[in-house]
Amino acid sequence: MMEEFQKTLQEKFKIAESIVVRNELRVKLVREELLPLCKFLSENSFDHLSCITGIDFIEYIQVVYHLFSYEKKFWVVLKVDLQKDNPHVPTVCPVWPVADWLERETYDLMGIVFDGHPDLRRILLPESWKGYPLRKDYVDENEIQWGEVL
Repeated sequence: MMEEFQKTLQEKFKIAESIVVRNELRVKLVREELLPLCKFLSENSFDHLSCITGIDFIEYIQVVYHLFSYEKKFWVVLKVDLQKDNPHVPTVCPVWPVADWLERETYDLMGIVFDGHPDLRRILLPESWKGYPLRKDYVDENEIQWGEVL
């Protein structure tokens, strides 16, 4: 079943690569295909967005989405490579409302900008915080004021 679904995705979208590992289909795609592919997945029983995260590979940043289908009983992991100096990707909030919080967290810690997000602002760190602490080139220049944190 997963291999059939993989073939369908490859026929409908510009997929850079895709592999099946255990009960997971891993798909690497270009940024422009993200929102159409997410809409397709949502319409095809992928109703659970469990995680959005970013990975700093020094030369580029990758945003990763973990989706599950309770009907199909397998995961799809989407990966999109972004330019380090311009890490923009479209929001998936219209597809899965839970993305609101997940995208804000990824923005706050990695600096990935989710274009079209309804309220993209820091969620964990104070608004005055400088930089993105999960990036490998992060240098802490923040003066922590306990009243600001608490």
